[in-house]
Amino acid sequence: MSANRAFDEIWGMDEGHGGRPEFTELADWIRNTPPAELERRQQAAEAAFRQLGITFAVYGEEESSERIIPFDIVPRIFTAKEWAHLSEGLVQRVEAINAFLADIYGERKILDDGVLPPELILANPQFRGILAGQRPPHGIFAHICGIDLVRTGPKDFFVLEDNARTPSGVSYMLENREAMLRLCPELFEKFRVRHVDNYTDMLLETMCSVAPNGARSQPVCVLLTPGHFNSAFYEHSFLADSMGIELVEAADLEVDDDFVWMRTIEGRVKVDVIYRRIDDDYIDPLIFRPDSMLGVPGLIAAYLAGNVALVNAPGTGIADDKAIYSYMPEIVRYYSGGEAKLPNVETWRCREPEALKYTLDNLEKLVVKLVDGSGGYGMLVGPTATKQQIENFRAALIAEPHRYIAQPTLALSTVPTLTEKGVAPRHVDFRPFVLSGAEGVQIVPGGLTRVALREGSLVVNSSQGGGTKDSLILRETAEDAAGGQG
Repeated sequence: MSANRAFDEIWGMDEGHGGRPEFTELADWIRNTPPAELERRQQAAEAAFRQLGITFAVYGEEESSERIIPFDIVPRIFTAKEWAHLSEGLVQRVEAINAFLADIYGERKILDDGVLPPELILANPQFRGILAGQRPPHGIFAHICGIDLVRTGPKDFFVLEDNARTPSGVSYMLENREAMLRLCPELFEKFRVRHVDNYTDMLLETMCSVAPNGARSQPVCVLLTPGHFNSAFYEHSFLADSMGIELVEAADLEVDDDFVWMRTIEGRVKVDVIYRRIDDDYIDPLIFRPDSMLGVPGLIAAYLAGNVALVNAPGTGIADDKAIYSYMPEIVRYYSGGEAKLPNVETWRCREPEALKYTLDNLEKLVVKLVDGSGGYGMLVGPTATKQQIENFRAALIAEPHRYIAQPTLALSTVPTLTEKGVAPRHVDFRPFVLSGAEGVQIVPGGLTRVALREGSLVVNSSQGGGTKDSLILRETAEDAAGGQG
């Protein structure tokens, strides 16, 4: 699929006509800022990121394993009306995800009512049967969700996937904004932009709100990291520092009499809330993988006893499964009583014979994904794949059809992006971050825009050559802007 056939969020469908009326000032800024000046600002941002150590690791590569994610100086903008529509849909979807998780680990009414096939849940490796019947503090499973959205037209937004396990990328959203404020202040004079710098305050507030009943008035919260070899370690340390909480590894914690304690130089401190950035498999070697050196022995026992809150709760990974995703319209309808305000991308479940046949007959046109895949791995983009790649996927599909879904190759929207050949359209997606606490759902007015820097590419993942942009959410009225912007 060619990039110039896609809807461009600044230029519309035709750059020659001056762009979308609401973004005329940005179009003029792009045209009137000399390419050398854009390049200078972009290099300054990347130099600052490198100095701060804003990197990610690429597993499996011996060279250049630590990289900065490329940053693009041309921002993406959403109008207040667009953001209001997205926010409504995001709240509805995340509330449905939490209701779904509470149900499948509780009474399982959705299975009894035949909305989903039981084996899709009960035989799923991400379903943690040991947690059945457990209600986490305040009944919230997915406290932090990153919902990946794509766009194909002025009013056409779709959910591409749900991330309810350990969604990452929010530190890039915050650092991108800092860079833009410093390097392109004139844009924040032209546009009334809503601030994002209170995200970490919102996150800490969410964590404190879900502390177990009986916790002290100022709960002790910590962020549990696998360590500095993890690809997202910068984000772990950034968030802990921004919230003013301790960044801990497994060796810093111990469980005694079903309570979690943090070792400090002044003695042990009881921990009430753990923001865990470790997958379920590694979080407690007594329950899951016994060879894990990253987890805390006895942590699940403390959790089951109701003495510690885990953010996100164990077992939420099943909501990330792409086969479950394919049922999200039904899940949203079941728990909300209404149609999904943010629709799914059309999806074929290859576990179903007719869907498998259609997928095998149209591999060169489709995007095929592992149901438990992430990071752009285990995926076929039919229109850009080689004949050998297509045949390899054909064999994999025939052997294990239940492991795959297929989707049409969408004409993802583009945003002007600085390239070696000047400003040109590049495809983007968008990950807003949704917080669910005891007081309800909150969404920071922003998100992580990921951009496919390779011409014509639809793969935006950083591990696959993608970069990031700042995402500016506009205020609706001058009165709303009185509080300033961050």
